Amino acid sequence: MDWTKMPATSKHVYGRYTREAVIVLGKLIALGRKRRRMTAQVLAERVGISRGTLQRLERGDPKVEIGVVFEAAAIVGVALFESDLKQLTTLSDRTADRLALLPKYVREPADTVDDDF
Repeated sequence: MDWTKMPATSKHVYGRYTREAVIVLGKLIALGRKRRRMTAQVLAERVGISRGTLQRLERGDPKVEIGVVFEAAAIVGVALFESDLKQLTTLSDRTADRLALLPKYVREPADTVDDDF
């Protein structure tokens, strides 16, 4: 295969709800950082990212890695799920129990047979 003629990666289009939610989360992280009187550089260093990536995160760029977003949120005190680690672990365990009750794989439904003669 000729890799030099590969098409450019397509741009992913996010839905309106997703875009707005990411923007709100970025603003909440910026608010938490400022309430703690933390500079962008200090938060970026604590998260382990560049200041530019933090700026993208706070602007609501959906392409910033989710782990980075969660780490920044945790550092500045933005609760995404449960505020207590024990409660979060319990929620994780309950969700795993629910998943265990469902089929391991999801398949497309089979074509229905039209037996109307």
